[in-house]
Amino acid sequence: MKTSSYKTKSIRKEDVQREWYVVDAQDMILGRMCTRIAEVLRGKHKPSFTPHVDNGDYVIVINADKIKLTGNKMNQKEYITFSGYPGGQKRRSVKEMLDKKPIAVVEKAVRGMLPKNRLGRQLFKKLFVYAEAEHPHEAQKPKELEF
Repeated sequence: MKTSSYKTKSIRKEDVQREWYVVDAQDMILGRMCTRIAEVLRGKHKPSFTPHVDNGDYVIVINADKIKLTGNKMNQKEYITFSGYPGGQKRRSVKEMLDKKPIAVVEKAVRGMLPKNRLGRQLFKKLFVYAEAEHPHEAQKPKELEF
């Protein structure tokens, strides 16, 4: 029986090298942008990707209030919340959400693309979303994320 000399490397959380990226969301399509962001948060863009380790990078999103959606999603797509009480269901369109909470639209889209477990909650903490063009993370020297 012939065995291969290749070994699968599994990275440890102590050996992870993290970087900071900035994304300008102006005139970008929400879903396409968020899939790329989720990939970077998870670390799937690195050759050292390990599924059970937080290997991802930090992502800063600016101009979250200037995103675009294709088709008629701006009026038809709804975000539904339910308090658990009778009559406690609330519906908001994307247009209303962008007016009231533009940050929540991007955060909800990215959160839905991350794992629904402890690791996913840990990954989500590395996402920073801002409605305006300024952000307080200049000291980390973030790079522009390529699309």
